[in-house]
Amino acid sequence: MSVHNILVAFNGADSAVDALKYAASMAGDQAHVTALLAHSTHEVVNSRAAWVPAKAREIIAQANEDILGEVETRFEALRGTLGLGERLHFRRVAGRVDTVLAEAARSYDMLIIGQDTSEAVDDHVSLHPDRISLLSGRPILVVPHGYDTEARHTHAALVWDGSRAAARALSDSLGLLEEQGRVTVLTLTEDTSSDQIAPVMEHLQRHDVKAEHRALDPTPGPARALLSWCKDTDPCMLLMGAHEHSKFREDFLGGITTRVLRDAPTPVLLSH
Repeated sequence: MSVHNILVAFNGADSAVDALKYAASMAGDQAHVTALLAHSTHEVVNSRAAWVPAKAREIIAQANEDILGEVETRFEALRGTLGLGERLHFRRVAGRVDTVLAEAARSYDMLIIGQDTSEAVDDHVSLHPDRISLLSGRPILVVPHGYDTEARHTHAALVWDGSRAAARALSDSLGLLEEQGRVTVLTLTEDTSSDQIAPVMEHLQRHDVKAEHRALDPTPGPARALLSWCKDTDPCMLLMGAHEHSKFREDFLGGITTRVLRDAPTPVLLSH
């Protein structure tokens, strides 16, 4: 994937700042970066109701505008530090936050989101990367809090189980893998046969990507095995498919996707 047009979910949180800085480092000297402030129009009190006094409506509207204004002010404070000049853009769109981001992402190469750090973020601008990945049809890159964009890494990692979602992750990231030049293909089963892994290894090699296979022991749990491996080897990026099971099951059981996105020490590229 050749990256020329990057969208960043920017809600003013520290995690959003991390995402914006990562996008700027990825943009280099040619790509454009757009920071999108998606905000909800939901109100706990319906200010348009007939019984709400006009003065109260003004106060509610001003409070909402102050929240959004603070986010935009933080973005403008960062603008001069990112080195993008006229290739840095800002948009503000109202609606269901996850839906707004998902629909907007379809016109970009990828959407970059900061890792959830459980910081206090106003409900008007809160977002959920796992849900967005289901809706957008585009790769979602989740950046860990405080990630060092200047660090150098020798390889990427691809989680492979032969599923449709894993194939989508491979396709979405192939251009990045070609630039990186090396990838470790991770499987989470002890009995992966050579017939199952050989085709994807051959595919990568035909794209001039040096690939090696590593089977991880899933006994402590798949998510824990992946996170432990990432902490030990420090890849530049973890590539994985999202939600091969239903979203309800992922939420109810605390699925692999949710755990990895929350705790990964390295950027995670998520595809569905």
